Amino acid sequence: MTSRRSKRAFKIAEKHGPSDETRNIACKDPEYAFLYARDIDKKPRDDTRKAACEDPWWACCYAREIDKEPRDDTRKAACENSKYAYEYAKNIDECPRDDTRKAVCGDPQNACNYALEIDKCSREDTREAACRDIYFAYKYMLRVDKELKEETWLVI
Repeated sequence: MTSRRSKRAFKIAEKHGPSDETRNIACKDPEYAFLYARDIDKKPRDDTRKAACEDPWWACCYAREIDKEPRDDTRKAACENSKYAYEYAKNIDECPRDDTRKAVCGDPQNACNYALEIDKCSREDTREAACRDIYFAYKYMLRVDKELKEETWLVI
């Protein structure tokens, strides 16, 4: 129901230009808050960013396409989901950070990929997370550690 109202407000703003009323309604849905900032306002705003941050995916999109830089609020929202924490680190921060690493360690695949592509080295925390799945333990051993480690071997 909210999405339909948000979509309608967005469409009205497309036709008649931005207004506080249509923006407030669009901000009831993270997707339309993002779209409003990108297509109607054509700039970042605190209200549209806050609404987009209600969903990790739209927070990443907002940081990448609207803010065009990392921010603590969008990163925090992205870190609510392991996959989007990894995407944020890879495509927005473009560097390792403790908060994104901690978030990716909730998923073996994302932890393995983070170690491989972002940290570019092995670490105990990412290895431990990757070792919760035999496939990613093996991938971690081959591509990150590049040697047999006892911690990995015990899983495989």
